[in-house]
Amino acid sequence: MAKQVTTVSEEGFSTTNDVREFTVDIDATGEEAPDTLESLLAAYGSCYVPALRVGGQQRGVEDLGRIEIDVSGALNDDDKLESIDFDIRVEADVDDETGEAILERAFELCKVHDALKESLHAEPSFEGNAA
Repeated sequence: MAKQVTTVSEEGFSTTNDVREFTVDIDATGEEAPDTLESLLAAYGSCYVPALRVGGQQRGVEDLGRIEIDVSGALNDDDKLESIDFDIRVEADVDDETGEAILERAFELCKVHDALKESLHAEPSFEGNAA
């Protein structure tokens, strides 16, 4: 099995990406659409949400409720990602020890996390009962 995306640029730095029956626009300059790094950060956060939910279920928390992740990427002098942080808030009342176990399992499950070089693996903070 493989994943397939078709990326087309008619001119400039904007692209249209056909992903199955979906279209995703990305603009390297960030003027017409999210830029490439914003798109990567969004994909990482979006991948981590279901990983958190499954990780929670596997660690005894059946429903985490509402999940909110503030994903931030620090840039180096070359405007490349240097580090990524996740500030994670979940609605469920989860103690720190269980939260850490859920985070660890979620990183094992997250496919985007697995695809990134180790220096860009997110540093998480976790807050339970954050309705």
